[in-house]
Amino acid sequence: MQGKDLLSINDLTPDELGRILDLALRLKRGGHGPLLAGRTLALLFEKPSLRTRVSFDVAMQQLGGHSVYLSQGEVGLGMREPIADVARVLSRYVDAIAIRTFADETLHELAAYADVPVINALSDGEHPCQALADLLTIRERFGRLAGVRVAYVGDGNNVASSLALAAAMAGAHVVLASPPGFQLPAPVAERAAAYARASGGSVTLTTEPAEAAQGAQVVYTDVWTSMGQEAQQALRREAFAGYQVNPALLARAAPEAIVMHDLPAHRGEEIVDEVIESPQSVVFDQAENRLHAQKAVLVMLMGGEAGP
Repeated sequence: MQGKDLLSINDLTPDELGRILDLALRLKRGGHGPLLAGRTLALLFEKPSLRTRVSFDVAMQQLGGHSVYLSQGEVGLGMREPIADVARVLSRYVDAIAIRTFADETLHELAAYADVPVINALSDGEHPCQALADLLTIRERFGRLAGVRVAYVGDGNNVASSLALAAAMAGAHVVLASPPGFQLPAPVAERAAAYARASGGSVTLTTEPAEAAQGAQVVYTDVWTSMGQEAQQALRREAFAGYQVNPALLARAAPEAIVMHDLPAHRGEEIVDEVIESPQSVVFDQAENRLHAQKAVLVMLMGGEAGP
């Protein structure tokens, strides 16, 4: 994978996906040396962040490298300076770029002109780093991914897209429940279904949260209104009113079910305190695993050692 971009889960093969998760688990156990000593990661962020910024920054420090944070106010990506120029300048300074942006066009233009690996740290289309942390969390809990039943309840957004693609590639059985008009984009659903056919998994779309949660081992949700969608907040609250993860919905899941959320959570909307604070919740394990999954991605893309 050295030198590759990670713009989408589609940039990974099933073998590469497995290798990232294997390495993430080894790195999480500790004992690794400065695998990225002397290497620098640029964090190019148009959107604010807690988990993404801190996890990438700490990952580079713990691996012996360092990061440089660049906000939209500092760079003015596409406004103060053309995206192509930013890509070519940063390529002369750093060993990789992680970009957190809105438009997928920005992400792809940056990657087209950069001579170093570009990592999608979130775009409107996908959030692949989150999906890697999600799969790591599920694998830690159940010891496998193949055959695990994953229910996603909520907006068919970037998080849902990457989760569906990655889980299907790994052989999980994924059911996504979203209101009409807010379901997974058709091209993503088609690609995920193709991965499922190859892996022995499955992908099902429904409008019924109860159908998704029935017998699920993982119950996952995300905010109803993401950054950049604030003008739709009232509309979305009405559309998603029946898509809350609460004790009644969780009761339909398997007894061993875990609850997942990529955070930040809007408590009382897509999930209630009684569930997110329950023993079944692994949301903070998920948050921690952003660090370990991204360490593995950084090592593999930036040419670090294979790890212990």
